[in-house]
Amino acid sequence: MWKSKILVVGGTGYVGKRIVKASLAQGHPTYILMRRELGFDIEKIQMLLSFKEQGARLVEGSFSDHQSLVDAVKQVDVVICAMSGVQFRSHNILLQLKLVDAIKEAGNIKRFLPSEFGIDPSRMDHAEAGKETFGDKMIIRKAIEDAKIPHTYISANLFGGYFVGNLSQLDTGSLMPPRDRVTIYGDGNQKVVFMDEDDVATYTVKTVDDPRMLNKTLYLRPPENILTQNKLVEIWEKLTDKTLERVHLSAKDFLASMKGLDHAIQAAYARIYHIYYEGCVMNFEIGEGGEEASELYPEVRYTRVDDYLRRYLL
Repeated sequence: MWKSKILVVGGTGYVGKRIVKASLAQGHPTYILMRRELGFDIEKIQMLLSFKEQGARLVEGSFSDHQSLVDAVKQVDVVICAMSGVQFRSHNILLQLKLVDAIKEAGNIKRFLPSEFGIDPSRMDHAEAGKETFGDKMIIRKAIEDAKIPHTYISANLFGGYFVGNLSQLDTGSLMPPRDRVTIYGDGNQKVVFMDEDDVATYTVKTVDDPRMLNKTLYLRPPENILTQNKLVEIWEKLTDKTLERVHLSAKDFLASMKGLDHAIQAAYARIYHIYYEGCVMNFEIGEGGEEASELYPEVRYTRVDDYLRRYLL
């Protein structure tokens, strides 16, 4: 079966390196943009060379050289951008807009997947705290759609590494599970969706040759990973045979705790507020413009939360 050629932009990042692996595993000719700005970043360079040994092709390019981006894009059928969320701050939103311009000029791309992979920004127009990130992503969506670039958006919800391992704690300063006490946001009963990052990459790559996902949003909501924070804590307690002290934090007190924090830290707190107090992950039906990943691709054996948590047992 013919497979699209995929160019991964941001292929050494947290999500990007997983997408490269998934693309190779699913048999796609896989290209990675090797940015000239890497300089002496030895870890990223070594990762790129490792991917090259596994069969990926490295394509040199720079966001300061428009023609190099166009030339890179012309070599493939699909572009997946997986630049870090940091890239959406300040002027760095321009990087992805430059990529959109290159795709538009190249004119050969049959699918573009921009760097999202979190909460669907189109559902967050009500947001006050942390609204800049959602706004930036909607600017990029508008540019894609105005340019009539075929696309797929990925709403992956909550990455396990950030939300599962530490039971979604902000006050411990660690991504490891708390030992004695756990903060419960509100009543702890808002439903959320936790995802293994490798599964996110697998589902993402599945969409690129799927006509059902053209100009749609893929929502990752595998049923066994739709849980409340209370249930997440219960799973950990069962695995460790230890009961944690639960401290409930009201929405009012949570918002008060955000005052005076650094802007970047406020953005992290805002995500917790939207997720665990407003219930923004599961407070809507998917509807006509989207599809649910586990229904569309039942052959994918996704990682359940209890299995994800087991890796944290000491």
